Amino acid sequence: MIPGQNQSWVSEFILLGFSSVPTTNSILFIVFLLIYLSSVLGNGLIIMLVCLDTQLHTPMYFFLCTLSLLDMSFVTTTVPQMLVHLLAHSQTISFAGCWLQMFVFGALGMTECTFFVVMAYDRYVAICYPLRYTVILNWGLCIRLAGGTWISGFFSSLLHTFFTMSLPYCGPNRVNHYFCEGPSVRSLACMDTHVIEMVDSVLIVILVIVPISLIVASYIRIVMAILKIKSTQGRCKAFSTCASHLTVVTLFYVPASYIYLRPNSSYSPERDKQVSLFYNVFTALLNPVVYSLRNKDIKRAFLKVMGHARVDS
Repeated sequence: MIPGQNQSWVSEFILLGFSSVPTTNSILFIVFLLIYLSSVLGNGLIIMLVCLDTQLHTPMYFFLCTLSLLDMSFVTTTVPQMLVHLLAHSQTISFAGCWLQMFVFGALGMTECTFFVVMAYDRYVAICYPLRYTVILNWGLCIRLAGGTWISGFFSSLLHTFFTMSLPYCGPNRVNHYFCEGPSVRSLACMDTHVIEMVDSVLIVILVIVPISLIVASYIRIVMAILKIKSTQGRCKAFSTCASHLTVVTLFYVPASYIYLRPNSSYSPERDKQVSLFYNVFTALLNPVVYSLRNKDIKRAFLKVMGHARVDS
């Protein structure tokens, strides 16, 4: 049967989440609410500082601002609904709602995968061609690079979501996850899904393996350039400018690669739910911390804004 010619019989799905025990759900609600609010506030603060402080109007901070917007949107796609389900008696989501959540989650996740390559290129140019940094990464190129990642992410997610949700779902509707994640929903389809899995494999190669390869290649060139710097202080400064990006890339790609690059035979719903929290929820929480703690410009901009706020009051 060809995807797109099948009538979907299931009108809604049930998201099983993490627990069915009310006491445990109440504790999880408090924990995830605090994490979500911290993530939104942290990323929102970075966006505000970059927009308000003209000294942060550089390619690096433009990309950091875009990453914060991605993270804030990414965590908002799943956590608010999870919070509602932790307290509600019903954990259902409509078929259309599942379609939309899968699409937006995939689009933002795939965009972030490719966007890390852009940020690696930014560090490559800054370290290997410091005198030509703003000439090479002019605003037109920055906007095209950022826009290209968003377009590729949303288009790829549209393909993934269309093929997955066009499958016939004629029986079980209990999704063993806290959101409508593609493989978890696809496992409920009442037909063979090998063709869809092949499409996903191609997307994974393009959006995970290729970006990782490009990031590694960028950092090989960066390390080679840093080793040519004669002063120890200069090397340390150059390495420190890359440390935040490398930390964020690791936090995102390691759990995401575990989920999507391993063979289907090792599929474990309970473990996958826990691992997916890292690249979906915890990276959005930790990214502002990683960048602000190691970044004097962000600290200076924050103190400057706070100083103006006190003067105005």
